[in-house]
Amino acid sequence: MPVFEKPPIETLTMANERWTPLYLEHGRLEVDDSSVKWIGADRTVFRIPVATVSVLMLGPGTTITHAAIKACSDSNTPVCWIGEDGMRFYAFGVTPTHNNERALHQAATHASKSRRAEVARRMFVKRFPDVDVATKSVEELRGMEGKRVKALYGEFGLKYGVTWKGRQYDKNDWDLADNINRAVSAANASLYALCTAIVCSLGYLPQLGFVHQGGTMPFVFDMADMYKHETSLEAAFQTVSVKPEADEKDTIQLLKTTIERQRLLQRMPKDIEELLK
Repeated sequence: MPVFEKPPIETLTMANERWTPLYLEHGRLEVDDSSVKWIGADRTVFRIPVATVSVLMLGPGTTITHAAIKACSDSNTPVCWIGEDGMRFYAFGVTPTHNNERALHQAATHASKSRRAEVARRMFVKRFPDVDVATKSVEELRGMEGKRVKALYGEFGLKYGVTWKGRQYDKNDWDLADNINRAVSAANASLYALCTAIVCSLGYLPQLGFVHQGGTMPFVFDMADMYKHETSLEAAFQTVSVKPEADEKDTIQLLKTTIERQRLLQRMPKDIEELLK
């Protein structure tokens, strides 16, 4: 049986110094010659320095051996199972992060009504720095945010010359939505998946949100909302502007480029730490 020697704790790379997430699909991860090796369906073969990767994101057609998942765990490298092009987030492999400081800090902040409101205000100000929210409650912030976001959609429509009739879609029948609504939904879903992978890999709790409250990922929605204007909405409106008949894949392709240009993977860990200080 292939053997992966567990690295000493003191030699593991800190989370904020690791490479950005690595997305893999249609291939196999296994341990060979004491290292984790990727064998792609296209016959691409390369070794992955798992101890220096922030998170492995496994897409469709991916298999992973028991030895490989153990090697990731020993290296304190999270593994996420996601949909094609990051469109969905299915599961997350818990890693022995050696402490739960981030989760405890987030939980303590969330448990305090005053601190929870303060984090919500920081999130709002980060998106709309021209507004004074010092005395606003979380409920008031939600109302203000709803109005601002509606206006933002209209601004993007004018900027890119795309007809915007409002956020209208049916999850059970995508064909009822127009192209721009389908593009926005696809881009947002992909952004949510990426944010979930980052939040989980850093050891935070997606269930404890500060603006959003319902469901199992309110903190993910909190974080994603802060970047939509420069990532998912930008990609969706720009794609439909250039190619009115564009499908979801066209939007996701531009979203990838936009996220890389905005350095979202490098910024989000720092932003979370600043928000929860």
